[in-house]
Amino acid sequence: MRLLLLEDVRRVGHIGDIIEVSSGYARNYLLPQRLATEPTDENIKAIEDKRRAAAAQRARHFDQFKELAARLTDVSVTIEATANPEGTLYGSVGPKDIAAALQTRGFPVLPEHVMLPTPIRTLDNRLVTLEFAEDVTAQVKVWVVREGATGDGDDAGQPEQAESAEAED
Repeated sequence: MRLLLLEDVRRVGHIGDIIEVSSGYARNYLLPQRLATEPTDENIKAIEDKRRAAAAQRARHFDQFKELAARLTDVSVTIEATANPEGTLYGSVGPKDIAAALQTRGFPVLPEHVMLPTPIRTLDNRLVTLEFAEDVTAQVKVWVVREGATGDGDDAGQPEQAESAEAED
């Protein structure tokens, strides 16, 4: 089914693009959410100004995201969580938690930038990918430690925590 995008849709297209999608995706998501419409001549003309403005804004954001990705090189964050003696969390650490930890360090990262296939459910350290735009990504190291283990917030105790969690298994 051919549609005209009224908004940017991640991994589908940008505003003003004419796309080809399955009819189910169109009927169940794009059309009810008013993200797309029929690609008639009058609809295409009506959205042209909005398309130009969105392209200029994407270009500005792309430069900001490249700068942010460069600043995030070699950054690590520590997230405290309650866990049982075996190192399994009483809950999980997800994109919102990682974004909040990065925001407290001064990085404007949103939860939708965090590409985490499944939530973190154990005391561990992981490389997490942040995707800001199609071609702009960064990786940060996320340490999930037992609540109260960091003391004064210094990252020096992290490797010992990971080793002790492995020794308990």
